[in-house]
Parts: sequence; C-alpha cells; structure tokens
Amino acid sequence: MVNVGYTLMCEQAGPKQLVDHAVRAEAAGFDHLVMSDHYYPWLDSQGHSPYAWSVLGAVAHATSRAELMSFVTCPIRRYHPAVVAQKASTIGVLSDGRFTLGLGAGENLNEHVVGGWPHVQQRHEMFEEALQIIRPLLNGETLTFSGNHFDVPDAYVWDRPERPVPMAVAASGRQSATLAADYADAMIATDPLPHLVEMYEEAGGAGRPRYGQVAICYGPDEAECRKIVHDQFRWFGLGWKVNADLPGPDAFAAATQFVREEDVAEGIPCGPDVDRHVEAFKKFVDAGFTHVALVQVGADSQPMFLDWAQEELLPRLREL
Repeated sequence: MVNVGYTLMCEQAGPKQLVDHAVRAEAAGFDHLVMSDHYYPWLDSQGHSPYAWSVLGAVAHATSRAELMSFVTCPIRRYHPAVVAQKASTIGVLSDGRFTLGLGAGENLNEHVVGGWPHVQQRHEMFEEALQIIRPLLNGETLTFSGNHFDVPDAYVWDRPERPVPMAVAASGRQSATLAADYADAMIATDPLPHLVEMYEEAGGAGRPRYGQVAICYGPDEAECRKIVHDQFRWFGLGWKVNADLPGPDAFAAATQFVREEDVAEGIPCGPDVDRHVEAFKKFVDAGFTHVALVQVGADSQPMFLDWAQEELLPRLREL
C-alpha cells in the first residue's frame, strides 16, 4: 500500500496556518507531511514564505504520528551543509525520529538572497560535496572536510535522535538518481516517470523509498478551482531547468504571462470529481513510487480539503 502524504506549502500559507494544517492532516489520516523550504513564493499571489525550519519544529511538537520531511532543502548557498545536518538532527529529536531530510540542488529564486547563483555544473559539484558533509554528521561522526567548495575544519552534531536522520535526494535524471543511490536512503521526484525509478534502482537504490508529489485543486466549483490554479500554480509547467534559474516572483510572472487557465488545468485536476484526483495520484503509484504527497492548491481551501480527503479521497487511495 502506498504511503499517502500531505504537503505543507510554505509559499501559500503563514506559519500558524501551516501548523494548524499539519495537525488537521494527521488527524485526517495522512501518513506523512512534507514541507517546502523557500525564501520567496513562486508568485506574489501566493503571498507567503515563512522560515520552514521554525515551522517544522512547531509541527514536530504539535503532531505525534505522521512522518515529516523537508521537500526539499538546498544545502549549497543559503545554508551551509554542516548547519543543515545540525538542524535536521534537532528536528529528528523533536519529532521522536519521524523526520527525513529531503535535499535538492535548489533554485535561484531562494538561494540568490545570499549571493550569486552558481552555474549548473558548479551547483552539482557543490551538492555532492554537501552530501559528503551531511551524511557523516547525521551518523554521529566528527568531521573534518576540505573540498573545492566547502571546508569543515571540525564539526560534530551533539543532539541527534536514536536512529540517524535518513536522507532523501531529489532526482531528475541519471546523475542525480545516482547521487540519491550513493548517498541517500530514498529518492524524491516531482514527475511520475518510471525511468527515474529504474535509474535509481539500477544505481543501487532498489528496495528504498521513492517519494513523489502531485498537485490537485479540490473544490465544489471546478471553474473556481481552475482560476485558483492559474493564479497560484501556473509556473508548474515551466520545467525544472527554467524553474531553477529564474530569480524571483516577477520573473515567474513574466515567464507565465501567456499561460492560459486551460493550460494549467490540463496538468492539475480541478473540481469535485474524486476520480480525477485519484487518477493523478495513481500515475505515481504506477511509476513505482512508494510515498506520494498531495498538494492542495489554495491556502483558504485546506480545511475543506482535509475534511473531504478524510471522508472520500483517502479511502480511495488506500485501495491502490
């Protein structure tokens, strides 16, 4: 049975709202909660971007059962990898071992706030070095590291959960799928691509969790849902190479100015039809993903969505 998750979307809700949504989602029966980690929203209309790690601490304290994950944190610019290991271990302690550290190579949108955004090749080199730093620190080792991009003269994380915090790495192709297999305990992807799962397994990740994420917009009025999705999620179809390099919400607004409502609705199911939402989720299950987190687009609709999910959607997803 697939593990069903719920996304705490920092770009569309404030910190207190997110904690409330987490408590409601756990009560509704979701198995895991994933949280985005942004400095900016994708578009101004989303209107939020609190510090994810403060919210994660509050969520860890306010919940008791659901697994937690950063989805995803970039450890190459805004955060030094040694600090990422420390705060991930702290969340591991606060959550009594329910936390998984999800990592990715990041986006200019969030990382340029501390300096220039490196070229993609340099980013990949930095990301692998970061993984080489974080893994041993999570495991309780004292680390001395000297690389091309990072130096760690002497580091040790004092507060850690009984079981080391597991890592998951975002993959979009063979290189990143291999990194996930070499350094992490799980793989993350946002597209239901069977070949990504195959590449991950071929690189050594067979039998490990594969995390996916699917955006939907449930509501009683399909036309209203389509408007919400167009207003807040029209960036979704740009593709990762574009999303990684655009510098801010204004750039995303410009890049999506000609995206139509129907274009977005083709990729994100909208409205009250449970079958359409189940089918979108099922694409990840069929592709070989073991954990899939739903994104309900629109901050104001979260309580309504969670009630509906408990009564109608989750029972259907449990059958897959």
